[in-house]
Amino acid sequence: MLFNQLGLIEPLLQALSQEGYTNPTPIQEKAIPVILQKRDLLGCAQTGTGKTAAFTIPILQLMQQELEANPQANRRIQALILTPTRELATQIGESINSYGRFLNLKNRVIFGGVSQYQQVQSIRRGVDILVATPGRLLDLVQQRHVSLNDIKYFVLDEADRMLDMGFVHDVRRIISKLPAKRQTLFFSATMPNEIKQLANILLTDPVKVEVTPPASTVDLIQQSVYYTDKQNKQSLLIHLLQDASIESVLVFCQMKYAADKLSKSLNKAGIRTQAIHGNKAQNARQAALESFRARKTRVLVATDIAARGIDIDDLTHVINFELPNVPETYVHRIGRTGRAGASGIAISFCDWGEKTFLTDIQKLIRKSIPVVQGHPFDNTSMYSSVVQAASSAPTFQSSKRPGGGGRRRTFRQGA
Repeated sequence: MLFNQLGLIEPLLQALSQEGYTNPTPIQEKAIPVILQKRDLLGCAQTGTGKTAAFTIPILQLMQQELEANPQANRRIQALILTPTRELATQIGESINSYGRFLNLKNRVIFGGVSQYQQVQSIRRGVDILVATPGRLLDLVQQRHVSLNDIKYFVLDEADRMLDMGFVHDVRRIISKLPAKRQTLFFSATMPNEIKQLANILLTDPVKVEVTPPASTVDLIQQSVYYTDKQNKQSLLIHLLQDASIESVLVFCQMKYAADKLSKSLNKAGIRTQAIHGNKAQNARQAALESFRARKTRVLVATDIAARGIDIDDLTHVINFELPNVPETYVHRIGRTGRAGASGIAISFCDWGEKTFLTDIQKLIRKSIPVVQGHPFDNTSMYSSVVQAASSAPTFQSSKRPGGGGRRRTFRQGA
């Protein structure tokens, strides 16, 4: 299947060609024709499968065709893409700019944590597509800087992460302000009951597109776990990073202070490292991401919320320095590698206090994660009840495609 077989207009095909894209990913192949038919869509797809392009490309086509049919129409916000974090919102905005470069459509990304002045000014100049995080969008709606009365296309992206971050109440408030007659596209990597209930409220006779089973992990990602004591995790990480083939690695911590502490320790060990989390200013977070993309920084230490939306080509390694206590979060984390059909390696450290987290993760993904034994900080004997066959971690090559994106914590963190 080629993009030129999906009924796309020439300006979009030209933009995709300039990006070097010829073959759609499975979710793009399934979703684009459905969206072009103006059907509601329920998409269950892991991060990194190309879902951003799956919804942005057909929305751009539908809006461009409407504009050409009625060029004198007033330019109001007609498409709303709601996403949980500023990083993911920025990524979606960049994708719209890339795919829509030859179209006469304007988009704007808005999120909290920065001054609203420039965002408001650009909206006043005219916007067709608005990409937003929930908190900032509600603020601007309440201040009457944004009207949702003309929305024809609504995308709820990363719905399960909205739930994890405590945004579901805000999402429901936003939905209540949308026109009843609209096309709705709903995407989630996992489908817990709360998300299914929200989808039932939002969607009308939807087409379901599922490219992998709910809560599954990409087959091409080689997963492994290292048992060690909590106080030895830092030493174990430095030991693994002695392998020069690990050129670029995303490391996950649970808390902001832990990310900063680990980043400082790795830098002292001579390993170029930066940290990103919710307390970092937006420009500092973007600078850290750009440095990581350019391979000026070897290690990026992140919390889950700050890492949402990170899209790094050829990122082969993800390390869970601390296991998440929400098993679905593990799926999101390791999805930062193995994107869009590429291969990847996901390594997890597990201390005694995290054993139940590992058990929950393995139940969710319905597979046992191989245990690596014999490393200098091995404490496998403490976990003999869950030890599996040892596994080594080879280096993989990557390929590029477009769009490459249990118990719950319900507290809200900044959008």
